[in-house]
Amino acid sequence: MGKDKLRRFAELETFERVYQPGNFYAGNNFELKGKWGSEVFHNEHPIVLELGCGRGEYTVNLAQKFPEKNFIGIDKKGARLWRGAKTINEEKILNAAFMRIQITQLLAFFEKDEISEIWITFPDPQPQKTRENTRMTSLRFLEMYETVLGTNGVLHLKTDNVILFDYTLELIKDLDVTIHTNTHDLYGSGMTDDILSIKTTYEKKYLDQGLSICYVSLSFK
Repeated sequence: MGKDKLRRFAELETFERVYQPGNFYAGNNFELKGKWGSEVFHNEHPIVLELGCGRGEYTVNLAQKFPEKNFIGIDKKGARLWRGAKTINEEKILNAAFMRIQITQLLAFFEKDEISEIWITFPDPQPQKTRENTRMTSLRFLEMYETVLGTNGVLHLKTDNVILFDYTLELIKDLDVTIHTNTHDLYGSGMTDDILSIKTTYEKKYLDQGLSICYVSLSFK
């Protein structure tokens, strides 16, 4: 492991509102499950997750734009989320937090209906058929999102991968959901706003390559 990574891991340990609980398994519940509002943010504002947050661009930007909401960025890579965690600590963005866990363990960390929105920004498309179950919009993941999202909660997906996007649309056709927005070309659609125009590092690279960005938002009924 490089010295830079080691430095970042050590620095993560010193940041406030950064949680690295290690491995959790079925049957265990994290101590903050159902208590994120009262114990971490000290308010009853809606909680928004960014899953696979990478450097946390969406988490940080959304927290700055919406002080009336709380935001938690989640990624399994500590060296990635270090950037966002450092920003919220240096700039004292108190309505944001970061957590280093596997997304598959989401239900051990959040109570039913505890979350108001989920953002999935440029996930690994896992194109191999044998990896379908690991896609972040596969049925097992969608079932987890439905559990933690409250009434009228919204799931957002942004991706450059048309195959993953079409796979997701095909899958949700058989589910009881309401689709709010659906486009294969977000920036050509004229529907971008201050939120949708937030760009992750990966998104900027894709746009520089001339790729279109796909976006869908939906709610479970």
